[in-house]
Amino acid sequence: MKKFATIAIIALAGSIFLPSCKKEYTCVCTMSGGGVNMTAEAKTGKMSKKDAKAECDKGDVSVAGVTTDCEIK
Repeated sequence: MKKFATIAIIALAGSIFLPSCKKEYTCVCTMSGGGVNMTAEAKTGKMSKKDAKAECDKGDVSVAGVTTDCEIK
């Protein structure tokens, strides 16, 4: 029983710390306007998913009838 408790604690600790891992994400931006649609991808540096989403969302703009919408993939 003691061995099971140890394994359970390790699994719980791993599940808490695992989501905070930093990895490289892909930011996919779709630009549309004037009858033209384009898609572009860019890699982020190694960062948390929350930071990657915030960085990718900086690309969401609308200028002179052209709209750009970016999401992490």
